Amino acid sequence: MIATTEPIAPPQPEDDNLRYAWYVAVVLMMCNTLSFIDRQILGLLVTPIKAELGISDTAIGLLQGLAFGIFYTLLGIPMGRIADRSNRRNLVAIGIFFWSLMTAACALASSFSTLFLARMGVGVGEATLSPSAFSLLSDYFPKERLGTALSIFSMGVFFGSGLALIVGGLIIGAVGSWRLTFLIVGFPGLLASLLMFTVKEPVRRNLLRRESGQSSKLSFSEVFEQIKLRWQSVAGICLAFAFQALCNYAQQAWLPTFFVRVHGWTSRQAGLTLGVISLVTGLLGAYLGGVLCDRWQRHGKTDAPLRVGVLATACAGIFFSLAMAMPILNLQIALLIPAFFFLAMPIGSSYASLQLILPNQVRGQVGALQVFTLNLGGLILGPFLPGFFNDYLFRDATMVGWSLALTVGLASLLSAVLFGVTWRPYRKHYAQMHSQ
Repeated sequence: MIATTEPIAPPQPEDDNLRYAWYVAVVLMMCNTLSFIDRQILGLLVTPIKAELGISDTAIGLLQGLAFGIFYTLLGIPMGRIADRSNRRNLVAIGIFFWSLMTAACALASSFSTLFLARMGVGVGEATLSPSAFSLLSDYFPKERLGTALSIFSMGVFFGSGLALIVGGLIIGAVGSWRLTFLIVGFPGLLASLLMFTVKEPVRRNLLRRESGQSSKLSFSEVFEQIKLRWQSVAGICLAFAFQALCNYAQQAWLPTFFVRVHGWTSRQAGLTLGVISLVTGLLGAYLGGVLCDRWQRHGKTDAPLRVGVLATACAGIFFSLAMAMPILNLQIALLIPAFFFLAMPIGSSYASLQLILPNQVRGQVGALQVFTLNLGGLILGPFLPGFFNDYLFRDATMVGWSLALTVGLASLLSAVLFGVTWRPYRKHYAQMHSQ
């Protein structure tokens, strides 16, 4: 039996179901928030960890990128396959519990190696969340609202990153211990794993039908065939989003250190200031990006997610590079505000883009593939490149701003170009999916 490309059209949710769907989106956003707190808190603890463990900027970049990203990346696709074939709610609950436990275990690290291993454990747990969340929300929401729903889920990136800076800054200012900070931020996830059991596993929509008219689980070769049929869109979006993510991970990893080294701020001051800016602009940018995507789609622009991507990445690169080039502190902060807004803008719509052109039995796996490429280009290289440029290109710790400008400026340009050249094949693949 061979899978056809005919989707089963989902019924429109009733008002009560849609209200519950928004509740699910908020719960998943809260889980995403905790995941980003746990992965980003290290960016605020660079100075005390370097002092106690005696490691270099390059090693810090590896702890923030490769250590977390290697298993987060490699396990994403197997976790996506599990999400496409089993209970997604339970998978997320188990993952939250495990990554929170490993975040707390970072407090016990006595060397670079043991901290590296604990960060790897955080990545293992977090690999369960995104593929499952993409698939869950695609079943809860009609396609005209999926951009906004996934943008709400993506707001967790900025809640998490902002709170990691704000709460982390307050904690380290109060207790003065990077070890105790890891313990404190790891604990709430243990409670959040219980909250996931208030989420119901939804009926799967947009299932492929076989020639017999029945839908079923797909073999790995059948999944590969569905992705292959849309390879131009999948490759273009995954690569474009990877370069966009590189920008976010680079600035999250090194911007606090920039203000500490160049402007003499304390870690607490850097955390609070950047946390508030990131929180407000990130939430606004992520939400409006989803709203804009859905609005354009309702007006017949089926390539709306990619249009948002081009607009956002081009503007983000310009504003961020200008901010790092400014010699005056107030001008830098003023330019970082729109930079953060545009860095947040395309995230939810980029996630929605692939969910809109692929059938249900493939969505978790293609979401995992998207996260896989995002991590290879973003999570691993984003924190690494500024540290590498500092150590081997500029050879000056105070040049971290120029290292960031070089990293974010080039990556944003590449992202905008890739989103743009993917417009045409994406329109064709969208029409194929939704023509019946």
